[in-house]
Order: sequence, then structure tokens, then C-alpha cells
Amino acid sequence: MTERATTLGVAVIGTGRMGADHVRRIHEVTSGARVTAVVDVDAERAKAVAARVDGCAAYTDPAAAMASADVEAVLIASPGPAHEATLLAAFEHDLPVLCEKPLTPDAASALRVLEAETRLGHRRVQVGFMRRYDPEYAKLKALLATGQLGRPLMVHNRHRNAASPPFFTSTMLVTDSVAHEADATRWLLGHEITAVTVLRPTSSANAPDGLRDPQFVVFETDGGALSDVEIFVNCGFGYQVQAEVVCERGTARIGDGHALVTNMAGRWGGTIAQDFTERFETAYDHEIQAWVDATRRGEVTGPGVWDGYAAAAVCEAGVRALEDGGRVEVELAERPALYA
Repeated sequence: MTERATTLGVAVIGTGRMGADHVRRIHEVTSGARVTAVVDVDAERAKAVAARVDGCAAYTDPAAAMASADVEAVLIASPGPAHEATLLAAFEHDLPVLCEKPLTPDAASALRVLEAETRLGHRRVQVGFMRRYDPEYAKLKALLATGQLGRPLMVHNRHRNAASPPFFTSTMLVTDSVAHEADATRWLLGHEITAVTVLRPTSSANAPDGLRDPQFVVFETDGGALSDVEIFVNCGFGYQVQAEVVCERGTARIGDGHALVTNMAGRWGGTIAQDFTERFETAYDHEIQAWVDATRRGEVTGPGVWDGYAAAAVCEAGVRALEDGGRVEVELAERPALYA
């Protein structure tokens, strides 16, 4: 298809922390797009965000925004339980969508979305697994694709937050945090995850009462590789995401954060990011720009509904492994040809 001659009109659904940041990003950073509508159940919050962008309308109903002639694409940043209904409404209008992860909160609802998109006969959704757009992850993926290091055998992941939000639960360590490592493992290796084991060391004294933190998660893949994840959401010192791939002829590691090292007053060192928006700011910028560019070309690229569904199925197995103990196999439906 030919590229759009005009800027892409985007409706941002959800104006919380992530949604408001995406409104800012599209307005100030992204080329080829403009925010024409924002939607939030909190009408006053929607109006406040809309007021920052000339010509942006505020809505409380996603369907009403999608019916606007100014809306040509949708960015979903609302809470996960609301995603399914919004995605199905976007399909009714045949609108391209960037949906923040999770695609939906569970595998059954994700499968319904997958089946609905399959009925459309063409992809419409890019899922917001932003690590695929991080420069370090992209370099690691490109290196593995050359085959120089040989066949990947193991992946070691570390995912640390300074402190967890008050509402965080033990299962959310899997569904909201380790979900990223599930997608990164699948993407880096080109494998599906077939089983999950969750080991539970003694909880940190810094973790809120009842929160099982940290956890140690092990993925098995259909390519014979293992991927482990240390998830520690109350480490106290900052936000860290690191990955090391161990291959037959070498290893490769990202996330050390040594872009700047200082030497002063008898000490050397650097800084540690304090949250995900700082660590992955460039990844989010690249992700949104790639989505806009592809949409203007009439294409859908990047992680799709199958990837969102697979991650949901892996997390579902992970929650069972956390709660019941032992190894839990991942149950996946047959992959439709649309996502081959």
C-alpha cells in the first residue's frame, strides 16, 4: 500500500502514567502522527491530558473515540482487564492498534482476541513488548542471528526494581514483570516456551508482608534451551534488566549499564536507572515510531497477537508453578497460518 500523505490520527486509550507518557511521546517525539483523541473513564483526567495537545478531544468511551473521523489508529494503555473489549471494538472499525502488554490478563481471553483477528484475515495489532526495540536487545538479537556464537543453550535474565508498588502481588511478579522475559526469551531464541518452574527463596526483609520476593523462574523451550529469570522487585537500589545468552562457542551479555563510568574523589562508578521509563525510554521511542511508520505504510510489524497470547499462556503456567510448586507445562493452541 502507498504511504499516507498526512499525519496519522491516533486515539490513546487510558491516560494513566503510561498512556499520558505516550501522549507526550507522540506529540513531542514521534514523527508522522498526532494525538487526536484520548479516552479515560476519569473524564477530568482525560480532559486534562487532552488540553496539552491542540485539536485533541477527550472521551470516556473508547467506541465513541474510534467512531471519530479524526481517529485512524488506536494506542491502548488502559488496565489489562479492559483490553479485550477495546481490541474487539477496534477490529469492528478495522483500525490498526498498538496494545500495551499484557494483550489481555489470561490465555483464554488472549485466545479470543487471536481468533477475532484471525477472522479479519489480516493482522491489526502490535503488542507493546518494548524490549524488542531497545538498542542493546536489538544488538543481541542481531548477533545471535549471525550464528557466530553457535547454538544458544541458556539465557540468564535479571529483572530488578527498587521497590514494588503497594498493589503488587506475588503473582504479579510473574504476570507483570517476568512476562517481559517470556517474550524476550521467545524472540531472542526463536523458540516457544514449553514449561515453567518457579522456585521461591526466602523473601527479602524489604518485601511487603506476604509478597514472595524474590522469585527464580526457569523456562524450558522447544529448542532444548533453558532460560532463567531472577525477578526481585524490592532490591532497594534501582531498576536493572540484564540478559546473558550462553551459546556453544561464546556468550553475549547486555544490561550492565556502563555507558558512562566516572572516576572521582577516590571512587569509580556509574548510575543505576530508578524505573522502567528511564531505562527503556529509547525503546519506547523506537517502538512507537516503528508502529507509526508501519501503519502509515499500511503494514503491521513487530510482536503480534500470537506473541501476546503465548506470553499469557506462559505466565498462566508460571502462576500455577508459583502457587502449586513444581514444573508446569505451557498449553498453547495451534498457531494459525496468519502468524506463521
